[in-house]
Amino acid sequence: MRVLGISAFYHDSAAALVEDGRIVAAAHEERFSRDKHDPGFPRAAAAWCIRQGGVPDCVAYYEKPFLKLERIIENHLAFAPRGFGAFAASMPVWTKEKAFMERTLRRELGLLIPGFRKSGTLLFTEHHLAHAASAFLASPFDEAAILTVDGVGEWATATAGTGRGGRIELTKEIRYPHSIGLLYSAFTAYLGFRVNEDEYKVMGLAPFGEPKYRDLILGKLMDLKSDGSFRLDHLYFGYLTGLTMVNGKFEALFGMATRKPGEPLTRAHMDLAASVQAVVEEAMVRMARALARETGIENLCLGGGVGLNCVANGRILRDGAFKRVWIQPAAGDAGGALGAALAACHVHGGMSRPPAGGRDSMQGSLLGPEFPQADIEARLTALGAKYEVMPRESLLKAVARDIASGKVVGWFQGRMEFGPRALGARSILADARSPVMRDTVNMKVKHREGFRPFAPAVLREEAREWFETGGDGDSPYMLLAGSVNARHLKKLSADDGKLEGFDKLKADRSDIPAVTHVDNSARVQTVDAAVNPGFHALISAFRDLTGCPVVLNTSFNDADEPIVCTPEDAYRCFLKTGLDSLAIGECYVTREETAASRQT
Repeated sequence: MRVLGISAFYHDSAAALVEDGRIVAAAHEERFSRDKHDPGFPRAAAAWCIRQGGVPDCVAYYEKPFLKLERIIENHLAFAPRGFGAFAASMPVWTKEKAFMERTLRRELGLLIPGFRKSGTLLFTEHHLAHAASAFLASPFDEAAILTVDGVGEWATATAGTGRGGRIELTKEIRYPHSIGLLYSAFTAYLGFRVNEDEYKVMGLAPFGEPKYRDLILGKLMDLKSDGSFRLDHLYFGYLTGLTMVNGKFEALFGMATRKPGEPLTRAHMDLAASVQAVVEEAMVRMARALARETGIENLCLGGGVGLNCVANGRILRDGAFKRVWIQPAAGDAGGALGAALAACHVHGGMSRPPAGGRDSMQGSLLGPEFPQADIEARLTALGAKYEVMPRESLLKAVARDIASGKVVGWFQGRMEFGPRALGARSILADARSPVMRDTVNMKVKHREGFRPFAPAVLREEAREWFETGGDGDSPYMLLAGSVNARHLKKLSADDGKLEGFDKLKADRSDIPAVTHVDNSARVQTVDAAVNPGFHALISAFRDLTGCPVVLNTSFNDADEPIVCTPEDAYRCFLKTGLDSLAIGECYVTREETAASRQT
């Protein structure tokens, strides 16, 4: 049975192809369209999945549109006449497209699959079941507790249950308008960032502040119970009746107006970020503890957009209620496409799961397009690129030398990642040991805020020497924040210990300062030779040269652009950023040779 999964029409649309329970292909539409967080029908991603794996027997969509429409109408009726503007603004889209989703999907799919418009099999699965399926059915576990948390699906904002074999049973849920995801998004908007895009900036900002507003949030905005269930006081929020996330009462509670984009970030903003992060962590830990008590199961699978909060994930693992925690690397809406396809195979189709063999079925999340060497050379030649084709070992040594000498390298190898993280296929790499590299990459290469932290990619077999993440120390998808091992931390001077706010960035905290955040934390990626042998070989070459098995790894893209997909994307990004060299397949491009060739 071959199933094409689709997520679309909200944000981060994607497509995934699953055959007999085996994941064949998955990709975000934004990587093809170059429109970040592209919400439209994933035409290019679906077409690529079909080319990669064949015409599907059926298509599964990641939510039930009429249930979502029911929620929107009931919400309006409950608060009428307030909120009519927001209701009126959403209705044209619904009446034109979403309320007739089956017709829309059949029209689009008919352009890709002959005969599908009239006679193709089209399934709809609930949003949180898709999240649960992507989390459990792709995990290495035969049995696990399941927790999914996001903004909102149709009605549910969080669900809990169990998975056994190919079966999933969701037994509890929290319903809209009470939502951890929407609470976090409200603070994202209040801090002047973009909702559904910049929540990770709030997470990165939090360590600069103190959770001074934690008790105020729990006393006024959120009633959090011991089992993690909660209710929000919506007198403070704007999303129920308007087009904004927060209202004047929210602003009055914290004593400041909503920050406008581009305005300075103050200590109060940092404290707000720290406070909402602390509240979300506490809620997630309480949910996990309650689920562990109720199920008696040692394994936990996490899905939904809040599952991308690696700091909360790390707290859940270290809390110890579960022995093992696995998070879907595409935990947000894009992963709903994969979850819909897996649910169609196993939950609806009754198909047995392929043996896990102790590993997840995500294949390192390297599920997107790849390009043969001859194709790479032809594409670079057509762009007028000056490159050298190098034997693999020579290329690895050249790139390792570049990184060790302080250069920043674009690394484009094999199949593109599925999910928001670059995991060593479409990555920008630099020396984690350099005290200036964080600022260099943020300012000169990525053109983004200087407070943003970077992730360390470390050889899996040496991870425990360098990081403390909890559990078995494995973190293949950059979704667990831990701390740098104490033996690699440096004692701060008295003056450095007194630094506050963004001045904390001035302190030299560890042997790998470029990937050590101001609270000594790190969003760790452990690199397994069996899963990503090319990336493992590169880090090994760097270790052989320097003695350090850790490199800085960030996504291969410029600010406000999707991660690169094709060699053309990579070369254009190389030209307009501060990258020093570029490795695409076995082609090696340098800034010096490129500059010389463009002058002739």
